[in-house]
Amino acid sequence: MTPNTPGAAREIGVGLISVGWMGKLHSRAYQALPSVYPELGIKPRLVHAADTAEDRAAYARDVLGYEKAGTDYHAVLDDPDVDVVSICAPNLLHHEIGIAAAKAGKPFWIEKPVGRGAEETAEVAAAARAAGVVTSIGYNYRHAPAVERARELIAEGRLGRITNVRATFFSGYASEPKGALSWRFKRDLAGHGALGDLLSHVVDLVSYVVAPIDEVSALTSTVYTERPILPMGSGTHFAVIEDGEMAAVENDDYSAALVRFSGGAVGTLEASRIIVGPQCGIGFEIYGTDGSVTWNFERMNELRVALDRSGPHQGYTTVLGNGHMGDYASFQPGPGNSMGYDDLKVIEAKKFLAAVAGIEHHNSTIDDAHAVAEVIAAAAASAESGSWQSVLEVPGANFGHPVRS
Repeated sequence: MTPNTPGAAREIGVGLISVGWMGKLHSRAYQALPSVYPELGIKPRLVHAADTAEDRAAYARDVLGYEKAGTDYHAVLDDPDVDVVSICAPNLLHHEIGIAAAKAGKPFWIEKPVGRGAEETAEVAAAARAAGVVTSIGYNYRHAPAVERARELIAEGRLGRITNVRATFFSGYASEPKGALSWRFKRDLAGHGALGDLLSHVVDLVSYVVAPIDEVSALTSTVYTERPILPMGSGTHFAVIEDGEMAAVENDDYSAALVRFSGGAVGTLEASRIIVGPQCGIGFEIYGTDGSVTWNFERMNELRVALDRSGPHQGYTTVLGNGHMGDYASFQPGPGNSMGYDDLKVIEAKKFLAAVAGIEHHNSTIDDAHAVAEVIAAAAASAESGSWQSVLEVPGANFGHPVRS
C-alpha cells in the first residue's frame, strides 16, 4: 500500500482469487471506487489474479486489467504488491483460502458463506483475529440506501418498539427441475442449500437493521431430490441440461425459521431457491408500536414507510431513493434515479478499503459472518430436532449496533 502524499491518491494493490461472475463484479467495484468516492483518496490497483481455469486467468489479465494472472492462488497471496485480496471462489474453498490469506497478512473481502458451517467460519475468524487483518463479507444487500434509511428510522425510535419482523429471500434460480447439479447442491462443496446460501443473507440483513438473533426454531425441505450433473467449472447454477445423467441433491431447497431477537422482537424468516415468480426477492417487513417499514430488493430503490398510527395519513408512503438515504448521493444526482446490484458492491468495496486505510469502520466483519453462521447452525439443528435452539453469541459481532452489555 503506497503512502499518501499531498494531492495524491493512496494506491492499494488488489489480488483476486477466482474470476467467475463475482470475481468480475469485485474487479468492477474496485475500478469504480475512485470516481464514485474521490473524497476517500484511494486508488485500487489491479495487481494479481488467479483462477484454476486458464481462460479465466487470461480474462483477468487481458480484459479486467490485472497486471499478472495465473492458476495458483498462493502466488497472489505471496505477491508483495498485493495489499488486499478478494476471495470469490466456491464455498468449499473459502475456509482454506481465508485462513491462508490471514496467515499471509492480507486483509480480505470474502463472499458468503465464509465456511460450509459455523465451525469452518469460526476457524477463519480466529485466523483473521490472530493476524489482525481487516475483513469484509459479501453481504451486499445491507448497503442498499433504502435499507440504510430503514435502519436509521429504527435506531432513532421512529417506529417505536419493534414488535415483529417478516423477512424472505425468494429466488427462482433453481426452479427449473432440469437445472444443473452445480456445486451449490452438494453438501461437501456448498454446505447447506437455501439455508446457507439465501437465509444467511436474510439473517445478516435483519441483524443489521433490527438486532442480533438469540433463538431459532426452523424447518427445511428438498423439493427436487435429483438434478442433471454439471462438470465443475463448466457453467453456473443457472445452467439447464436436457437428458443429462442424474444425481442426488444433498441439501435443502427451502428453509424457514421463527426467531427471537435480542431486545424482544420476534419474527419469521424464509428462503427458497425453487420458488416460481420471485427472482431476487429478498426483503423485509418491520413492524413497531409507532410505525413500520417494508422493502424488497426487486424494487430496491423504494422504501415504504408508515409513521402515522391514527391521523389523516394512515398507511404507507412510498419514498423513492434520494440523497438522504445511505450512499445514494454518491451515485445519483437526484431522487428517483435508480441504483442497481453492482452499485451495492461498489459501496461494499468502499467500506472494505476505507477500513483497511483506517479512514472509517462501517464494513461487515468476519465476526458478523461467524454470528450469521451460528444462527444458520442453530436453524439446522432445530430443523433436525424439531425444538427451539439458542444461538451461540459471538464476541465482537454486533452488526454495527452498540455493543451489548
